[in-house]
Amino acid sequence: MESKMENKYDLIVVGSGPGGYVGAIRGAQAGFSVALVEAREIGGTCLNRGCIPTKTLLHISRMYGELSGDAAELGIVAQGVSFDAGKVIARKNDTVTRLQDGVAALLKANKIAVFSGTGTITAPGTVRVTGSDNIELEGKRILLAAGACPAVPPIPGAKLPGVFTSDELLANPLPLAGQMPESLVIIGGGVIGVEMASVYSNFGVNVTVIEAADSILNLLDSEIGQSMALALGKKGVKIHTAATVEEIVESGESGNGGKNLLVKFNGKNGAASASAARVLVSVGRRPNIAGLFAAGVEPVVNRGIVVDEHFQTSIPGVYAVGDCVDGTIQLAHVASAQATNAVCHIAGVPPEIDLTLVPNCIYTNPEVATVGMTEREAKKRGLNVKVSKYLMTGNSKSVVEGQGRGFIKLVFESESAILVGAHLMCARATDMIGEITLAMKTKTTAHELASLVYPHPTFNEGIGEAVENFFGRAVHVPPKPGAR
Repeated sequence: MESKMENKYDLIVVGSGPGGYVGAIRGAQAGFSVALVEAREIGGTCLNRGCIPTKTLLHISRMYGELSGDAAELGIVAQGVSFDAGKVIARKNDTVTRLQDGVAALLKANKIAVFSGTGTITAPGTVRVTGSDNIELEGKRILLAAGACPAVPPIPGAKLPGVFTSDELLANPLPLAGQMPESLVIIGGGVIGVEMASVYSNFGVNVTVIEAADSILNLLDSEIGQSMALALGKKGVKIHTAATVEEIVESGESGNGGKNLLVKFNGKNGAASASAARVLVSVGRRPNIAGLFAAGVEPVVNRGIVVDEHFQTSIPGVYAVGDCVDGTIQLAHVASAQATNAVCHIAGVPPEIDLTLVPNCIYTNPEVATVGMTEREAKKRGLNVKVSKYLMTGNSKSVVEGQGRGFIKLVFESESAILVGAHLMCARATDMIGEITLAMKTKTTAHELASLVYPHPTFNEGIGEAVENFFGRAVHVPPKPGAR
């Protein structure tokens, strides 16, 4: 491959999120000279304003919630439990910084040239960097990993002080003089909405969720949305579904500074409203492509950048991956996998990763993890399926750790008994979904899964019980009346 000469590279990557930095490192591993352009912090949205800060806050808030409430049931008496909001945020920031430093070190170790500024494609093979670095780069190939930004619907009052997107709230989770808000309305009951509802309700904030669909997490298995609503409800979260927000207005002074906000909406019972000190708008994210292309060199764009099966755009030599791509699943691990396959195509080798099976994880309590088809999706495709389910209330590890209601639901093709879908809502669901994805990739049958020894006591045993339920012989499930 051509070595670096002045400002010429084999591969220029725009964006340093999970798609960008992975693509850059994969390019370096393939022997390319690589330049990486980043307008903001190394690591992109996931590391700085998404996955990592959210999961850090979820971890801390869950510990606080357990000590201030559930620990008493275990015989742990913790009196006067409180949290230092400043230290909570310091921990979040420290976690982000440590991982930023780790990514930066990997880029340096792989001899990737990093440029700070906004990258704009001015011609095929040319990227102009504007910012801390002002330079024009030339590359044989360009990989775009520009990510996405929060979508804000045209709701009157959405720009009032005290109304935040997830990016803004994660940058400053304590918007009121270093304190948690007394109350929070979340517009949107998707993944971001329910995770933030978990964080703030764990910290004792009064949370209300307003969702336009008939259920929260409406794109997942219907039972997950119903069960999550029950779990959040036990924490005091108020949930309004089939509700359309009409406007946000200021309504008097809040208890610890700033104005109270009143969110007016039309729900199942007509006009209603919810008052809070702060409002989070989390109704999805849109591809971040503004300013990415100079006039005259725009690719085909729908909602995002249109690509082919190899992630090539309509501009010769330009690829795009991750959240900026039209119709993609907006997940960090999807962006990384797409980047790996795009670089494989650039290098002239077969793709390494099968993108037909993508696990989806939600880090609430209990956790949610899914992969493959739901029963409803399978039936739409004309598949005859059999659903096997196990309630984790009978799982020893769940009882030991005081876990609430959870379940493992497996979808098998009826005749072949091949696993085609899995939907977990229980502790450690996000850790267990990997082996289930492997089972689906290898077209493993219920018979083969049932032949495994599942260690005891583990959450993993629940998978074995769900498999055994396919045959109607699960040990820790009472027989149906008349079955014997």
